[in-house]
This record gives sequence, C-alpha cells and structure tokens, in this order.
Amino acid sequence: MRDGCYTMTMVAQFTAVYVRRGKWYVGYVEEVPGVNTQGRTLAEARRNLKEALELVLQTNRELAHRAHGRSAIEESISIAVQ
Repeated sequence: MRDGCYTMTMVAQFTAVYVRRGKWYVGYVEEVPGVNTQGRTLAEARRNLKEALELVLQTNRELAHRAHGRSAIEESISIAVQ
C-alpha cells in the first residue's frame, strides 16, 4: 500500500505446487497465473518459484502505478479462501 512517499510491506500466503517431471521439478503458484518455474532439485525449484512470484507481483504493481499514477485510490483488501 502506498501513502505519500513511503511503501508498506505486506505478507501474503500463496499455494505452491511442485511436480516431478523426469529429472526436473516443475513448480507453479495456484493463485497467480504465469508464476511458474523449474529446478533440478526441489530446493532449487522452491527458490526459483519464490523469486518468480516476487518478480511478477513487483512488475504488476509497477505497471499498475504507471497506468493510473497518483489519481487512483489504493487500499488493502482481505478475503478468506478455503
């Protein structure tokens, strides 16, 4: 959330899914289309997926800010999903 000249950090949880495909682990985030990766080990796939999610969320936020500038109202929204 942005207010004036500072940025607030939020913590969010997502569902990571990993599937073994031959010698590789393929991973994706259920809630965010386009966030996927692979790794030779499960640990590598986890690191890569975390980085991919961070990059996609950061890029989406930057693109949205460019599109609406300071004229938009930004606020946090919370939902419960099972």
